[in-house]
Amino acid sequence: MEAAVANGPKKVDENRNGGVIDGPTNPMVTPLLTDLYQFTMAYAYWKAGKHDERAVFDLYFRKNPFGGEYTIFAGLEDCIRFVAHFNFTEDEIAFVRATLPPPCEDSFFDYLRGLDCSDIEIYSISEGSVVFPKVPLLRVEGPVAVVQLLETPFVNLINYASLVATNAARHRFVAGKSKLLLEFGLRRAQGPDGGISASKYCYMGGFDATSNVAAGRLFGIPLRGTHSHAFVSSFLSPDEILEKSLCSCDGSTVCEDFVSWVQTWLSKLKRSKLLAGIFGETNQSELAAFMSYALAFPNNFLALVDTYDVVRSGIPNFCAVALALNDLGYKAQGIRLDSGDLAYLSCEARKFFHSIETEFGVPDFGRTSITASNDLNEETLDDLNKQGHEVDAFGIGTHLVTCYAQPALGVVFKLVEINNQPRIKLSEDVSKVSIPCKKRCYRLYGKEGYPLVDIMTGENEPSPKVGERILCRHPFNESKRAYVVPQKVEELLKCYWSGSSDRRREELPPIKEIRDRCIDQLDRMRPDHMRRLNPTPYKVSVSAKLYDFIHFLWLNEAPVGELQ
Repeated sequence: MEAAVANGPKKVDENRNGGVIDGPTNPMVTPLLTDLYQFTMAYAYWKAGKHDERAVFDLYFRKNPFGGEYTIFAGLEDCIRFVAHFNFTEDEIAFVRATLPPPCEDSFFDYLRGLDCSDIEIYSISEGSVVFPKVPLLRVEGPVAVVQLLETPFVNLINYASLVATNAARHRFVAGKSKLLLEFGLRRAQGPDGGISASKYCYMGGFDATSNVAAGRLFGIPLRGTHSHAFVSSFLSPDEILEKSLCSCDGSTVCEDFVSWVQTWLSKLKRSKLLAGIFGETNQSELAAFMSYALAFPNNFLALVDTYDVVRSGIPNFCAVALALNDLGYKAQGIRLDSGDLAYLSCEARKFFHSIETEFGVPDFGRTSITASNDLNEETLDDLNKQGHEVDAFGIGTHLVTCYAQPALGVVFKLVEINNQPRIKLSEDVSKVSIPCKKRCYRLYGKEGYPLVDIMTGENEPSPKVGERILCRHPFNESKRAYVVPQKVEELLKCYWSGSSDRRREELPPIKEIRDRCIDQLDRMRPDHMRRLNPTPYKVSVSAKLYDFIHFLWLNEAPVGELQ
């Protein structure tokens, strides 16, 4: 296929699938984004005449990340974009020909030349859903050789996306719904691809905005950012400010010397009864930087106040500029703290703002926004909550986008059926035993509206029904079982790619809708599943019939030892 160009994905009209699907956002997502053994297996399938045999694969993970008991599913749209544009260019075929061990017959490369995903069907849980181990996120059906060529790209596209979306959701849970969460991770991400993906999936997981301009353009994510310490320290004195005039917000008047007006306010603050003794002479180069930034962006003035001294310089300088802007009808956005004791400094800043509102009668000045950054993570947010703080927004980077606490989710892609014959992967480690056959998956809800259990059944079993008791069994532990009378039944797997079949395909929702689904689903979870410490495991089960079949197949496939 032709790779998507750097300034935007191409589009292909898939009439049989109900409209236009964009190509991959990342031009590196091509059929060559796979492991070599996928091509060697494809050739071996083709050589054996097995390449068109109908296979079913499940994509799932085995354990929730970060010591928690839930995961956010992300990356589906990227997978669908990939299959919609899956075909090989002549250059790609030539490279595969040169790479595969000899001798490979020429006819195999003619086979590759004609490959697409018209015979593939993909059933998936909706992106942004809360998901759990062992339950298939995707079920991929189609010719075995083609599905194997999709394995590595699918695992790659879903593994990090789901991991970082889950990390974002966990940060949101600790911070609370009322706080603004800003993703500031681009400079620390693992390369451009990691940075773009992190911005997209952190937003999906509940963050409000990103500093990543490219991600803002590609995905419509709100952008936030102001200035750095370098901007503050680049100024030496207010004398550097040459253009000092500023028009009022409504355009009715002009302040000819905004610099002098700020200095007037700073003098008032020094003489303030409520602020007496808190500060003396502030750093004038910092003040110059603040005034310069305010002149450039009077509607979006947010100052980084920790370059020199937060309490004795940064906050007073910010307030002088903010009050001068207020006189002209503008409202300052707030301050950012990037070092020091964030709990203490945010409380001191809030006291300062309230004192100004009280003494000078400036409405809502006490509510001026306080943003904190400085290598924050889930633990530091929790610590700040315990200490007590006045932070309104958090800028989080390194620990968020690198998933510092856990580098991978461990997504796997397992064959569960071929030519209508169920297949199972066995292991001495029970957690690695796969659940065979094509399955349907349901989420059962209780009286209080919370999900109780996810249950997998065989494809042809009757669906669970509201008000009817059903036995839910642990897939491998015979003593773990429970009856459930569901008050609501939700089928999880829906068709998102129907190939050349007439089956209706679900439309890919916009990122904002996926984000809303994620937030809504997290709100619906029982609190004990969500807590950071010792969360209650969510139950994943199989039907009684599927349980019996798993263990029948297990015994049938496992070799019987012989004692001498």
